[in-house]
Amino acid sequence: MNQRPWPVVSLLAVAAAAALLFTTGCAAWRIGQAADLARKSTPFQQSPADPALSLLIVGDSTGVGTGASAPEASLAGLLGRTHPRLRIDNRARDGATFADVVRQLDGTQRYDLVLIQAGGNDVIRMRSDDDVRADIDRATALARERSDRVVLMPAGNVGNAPFFFAPVSQLMTNRARRLHAFVRESATRHGAVVVNLFKEKADDPFAQTPELNAVDGLHPSDAGYRVWRDELLAQSGWAEVLAAAR
Repeated sequence: MNQRPWPVVSLLAVAAAAALLFTTGCAAWRIGQAADLARKSTPFQQSPADPALSLLIVGDSTGVGTGASAPEASLAGLLGRTHPRLRIDNRARDGATFADVVRQLDGTQRYDLVLIQAGGNDVIRMRSDDDVRADIDRATALARERSDRVVLMPAGNVGNAPFFFAPVSQLMTNRARRLHAFVRESATRHGAVVVNLFKEKADDPFAQTPELNAVDGLHPSDAGYRVWRDELLAQSGWAEVLAAAR
């Protein structure tokens, strides 16, 4: 009996699923490490008696600081340590997508600064481009209602993370590239700033320097968060603003 050939899309879906299963099996220990880091992570916050500036952080595990040895070593913690008069409200949560960020931005309180750290889970969970684009745009619009200074800082090229093996790593890179394009579009539309962490593998310090990655191969280490801190200050224009909180 003649069989109809499988559509190319179906073949690609099967191949991707098989690759994902293979990757999951090979990286089972890293999945355990990631879960352990998430359980131990606590978002850094601070409430000085005489704050000079206020910062709202929303997002996923990178906003929480998962992978850092302590909350003070996360991006939020690094900002707080060098700016003791900066009030930091941190609503980021492990596992959050941009849909969750929309909910994290609920309320009417105004802030001097808003930092959105999200996107990795949207990439990894294979969420649809349409849903991701819509959630990014809604989150950016809500953030702009909270502050005149909004920075979107999605995780870099997720496909470069040691957590992933080929060919899934390439799939993640392609998805991350599209997400970063959606972020740039939304930032332009709403007058926000993007801190670009996306780099091709040959130019990505996280791919070239293992010490920048936490033990799970997915989150930044203390050194990795210091790199992100430097990129934030260099690309956002916030260094001069934050000086008032030193």
